[in-house]
Amino acid sequence: METRQRSLVKAVIWNLIGLASMTLVGVVATGSAALGGTLAIVNTAVGFACYVLYERVWAGIGWGRRHV
Repeated sequence: METRQRSLVKAVIWNLIGLASMTLVGVVATGSAALGGTLAIVNTAVGFACYVLYERVWAGIGWGRRHV
């Protein structure tokens, strides 16, 4: 089973990647670094919360695992 700490670290790293890509997309789409950055931060916060919850739910599901 995956630990909470591992799930959290994975979520942080994944969301930093998402923040960078969303900032670029936001700046290109809006032409504004401030607006594009704000959109990226909001998206990252929501995505982070959803990802952590998703990972924790799946960590508790035994389906599809092989027990060695």
